[in-house]
Amino acid sequence: MKRRTVLKHEFVEHIPNKLEDGTLYVCKIFGTAAHKCCCGCGKEVITPIGPTDWRLNFEGTTVSLHPSIGNWSFECRSHYWIKRNRVIWVSQWSKREIEAGRSYERAEKEQYFQTGKVPTVPSDSLWNKLMKWLFNQ
Repeated sequence: MKRRTVLKHEFVEHIPNKLEDGTLYVCKIFGTAAHKCCCGCGKEVITPIGPTDWRLNFEGTTVSLHPSIGNWSFECRSHYWIKRNRVIWVSQWSKREIEAGRSYERAEKEQYFQTGKVPTVPSDSLWNKLMKWLFNQ
C-alpha cells in the first residue's frame, strides 16, 4: 500500500461506480465528495458536503475539505487533511480523541439546527493558528 500525497479532483454529475485511485470526485448536485482512502487500502471514503458535515473549498485549480478525514471505522484508521489537492497526513487518534471529536461534531450539528448558524472558531484561537501554520508553509 502506497500513501498518497496528492489528489486530483473531478467535478461530476454522479459519483462513479468505480473510483480511481488518486481522484477526489465532487458531486455538487448531491453535495457529496468521494475518493479511495489515501493510505492505499482501497476503501471508499464518502464525505457529505454541507453546513454540518464537510466543507469544500474550490480555489480555482485546487480543492480543500474541512475538517480532516478520519477513517476510524476502517482497519487502516488513516487520518489526513485534503488541502489544495495535497494530502497532509496527521496522527491517528486514540479512542478517547475519536469520541471527543464525535461529541464536538454532535454539539456543532445541534447548535446549527437550533440557531441556523454554523459555529466558528475565533480566528486568534490556537486551533486556527496551528491550521494556518500547517497549510501555509
